[in-house]
Amino acid sequence: MAESKMVDGAICQPGATSIEGMPTRLHFFHAHPPIMLRAHWHAQVEVNYMMRGSVHYRMAGHDLRLHAGQICLFWGGQPHRMVESSDDSLYAGAHLPLVHFFRMRLPPAISAMLMGGATMLTSETDCADDRNFPRWRNWASSGDEAKARHAVEELLLRVERMFMEPYTIVSSGKECKAENASTSPSLGVERMCDFIAGNYLEEIDTIDIAAAAGLHPKYAMNLFRRSTGMTLIKYVTLLRLSRAQAMLMNGDDSILQVALDSGFGSVSAFNKAFRQIAGMPPSDFRRDVRAAIR
Repeated sequence: MAESKMVDGAICQPGATSIEGMPTRLHFFHAHPPIMLRAHWHAQVEVNYMMRGSVHYRMAGHDLRLHAGQICLFWGGQPHRMVESSDDSLYAGAHLPLVHFFRMRLPPAISAMLMGGATMLTSETDCADDRNFPRWRNWASSGDEAKARHAVEELLLRVERMFMEPYTIVSSGKECKAENASTSPSLGVERMCDFIAGNYLEEIDTIDIAAAAGLHPKYAMNLFRRSTGMTLIKYVTLLRLSRAQAMLMNGDDSILQVALDSGFGSVSAFNKAFRQIAGMPPSDFRRDVRAAIR
């Protein structure tokens, strides 16, 4: 497949923003979507509303073209890359940490499908979305706590509405229509995500996480896996890898220091985990990205 048609246009360098470096924070955006030099990942669910133009994503298991008037939802923990962006493109949206994602009343199967690499896509949008998405970003960055809180609540309700209307599931190059389903929110999962967000750089295990949510460890592990399609430890590791990715891009710390500051107990554990998601050791990742920048 051809590379981006905007090689001379705006470029996004993964790791250069706080998205990867602070994976437990909610980020709003409203901008021209720049193409990306390489795939990146971040431990948030990404909400994209295409206001104008079109973009082309390469996901871990499928390609996705997003056109004006469409909203998509996908798990940022899967490596993904924007390879095309039209000259007139403009999008808005947010990166939702799981602690926010699990506050929503979504069909029970949705979270596991997202974590498994599927993208949810809808064309059921209107002029209210054109007004609201930019406003939510402005309110979130206004410094007014009431407005910021309101922006988050409105965004979560908007995402909930996405699953009350027709939407499409895109996965491994295939699309299928989804049926409406009952909802089953779990306060236990939200509590686990909240604890992990505040402690993922520390030495924590499933017992600590379960205790913070008031759950038996075995039940907590099963509940989290049913809800997300991944284990508790995999989620903790992904948060650490997201932070490490940004550190490798933005600093000159040694690989050992990056590993320790990202919550890993050893360089060997860090190298193994990083290679699994990036397909290369962290030293090669840093070298290749900096060569691309030059």
